[in-house]
Amino acid sequence: MKIVSFVFLFVSLQLLQAQEGTGTPLNLGVKDALIYGNPFEVGLDSTYINTNVKKIITNGIKNNAFPGAQVLVAKNRKIIFHKAYGYHTYDSIQPVALDDIYDLASVTKITAALPALMKLVDEGKLDVDAPFSNYWKRWKNEKDKENITLREILAHQAGLEPYIVFLNEVFKKNKKLKRRFIHSSPNRRFQNQAYDGLFVKNKFNKKMYRLIDRSEVSAEKKYKYSGLAFLIFPQLIEQLTGESYDYYLEKNFYLPLNTPTMGFKPKTKGFPNPIVPTEIDTLFRHTLTQGWVHDENAALLGGISGNAGLFATATDLAKLMQMYMQYGVYDGKRYLSEATVKEFTRVQFPENDNRRGLGFDKPSLNNSELSLSKAYPAPEVGTSSFGHSGFTGTFVWADPENQMVYIFLSNRVNPTRDNRNLYNLNIRPAVQQIFYKATLPSK
Repeated sequence: MKIVSFVFLFVSLQLLQAQEGTGTPLNLGVKDALIYGNPFEVGLDSTYINTNVKKIITNGIKNNAFPGAQVLVAKNRKIIFHKAYGYHTYDSIQPVALDDIYDLASVTKITAALPALMKLVDEGKLDVDAPFSNYWKRWKNEKDKENITLREILAHQAGLEPYIVFLNEVFKKNKKLKRRFIHSSPNRRFQNQAYDGLFVKNKFNKKMYRLIDRSEVSAEKKYKYSGLAFLIFPQLIEQLTGESYDYYLEKNFYLPLNTPTMGFKPKTKGFPNPIVPTEIDTLFRHTLTQGWVHDENAALLGGISGNAGLFATATDLAKLMQMYMQYGVYDGKRYLSEATVKEFTRVQFPENDNRRGLGFDKPSLNNSELSLSKAYPAPEVGTSSFGHSGFTGTFVWADPENQMVYIFLSNRVNPTRDNRNLYNLNIRPAVQQIFYKATLPSK
């Protein structure tokens, strides 16, 4: 069955190449699929949009927020804006192109782990209000974790630690890699590739699970963002479906949605599209990271994880977000039930000052009352809107009330993750706001 999926992938890529500059082809004949249009068709001022978006992005490049970026916006099922700016790196050699593939970082959480979990909820194989230990049995032996529910985990309300630096486990005190965990070439026990010349022990995930088991849980149940459970979800999904995590996603979502670039380990797939590089890694990979996941925890899982590791083009991302915005339907096919999508995209614990949905990020609770500098994201977004951001400089957002999908892709971690001007200049919400303020006056 794997062979069949990759044949489909190859055919899809031929279509991708045939439609140069636009990413994956769009279905022009189905009323709930994306088509191309222009701002005027949906009542927006094209001149205002182009002028102001270019101004914000150019200022970001000038101030080293990122070497390049691209923005895609779909409104009323029409992609009315998709433009690329700048270069892959600050040497200005490779211009950003509309069909470039990006490392999505934590956007993976809602584009890989989450659709699988939602489908399992639909099928009755998961209950968000049951103890997670009913499914992840090893937590039955952890008193501080045995009663935590999946709802609490996905809403970041469980008190789990935010992050564990598992990379510390593979280094000796002299900063050299431990041979028992990392090899420079593959063999039967070392098949999980983290990068060129870096292969991780197959069973390293078991060590990660043990450290997660032993991690502290806060007694106070309040909002505390944690990605730890997303490292567990791929194994859980495999247990519940009997299929590998990446194949399950391919079969049920990415292939039927016709999003061929969406997936893990793009370096191994021979895409014609350029893959945008991320950080110059001075610790683990000792080179410019490109084609392999930036996040070290995902890398130690062989690049396939629930917290990070997914790559995609902007147009492929737009299709998945449009499917969510249409509450589970796209191009005439239902992927998820409307009830499940609505449940996952609503605020779960507002009484605890927690804005989050289940896996999805949501606007600040009083967002419309805030200025752009304090709002998250743009203050004009609808209360039913949802999305997620990524550490590498990515951002996706869907707004059902305003029928708008917003995709922002950049590699702000190039050349180093210490660069935070993307946040300091508030670029992603500022660009998003342009499309809400561009309404043409009614005649």
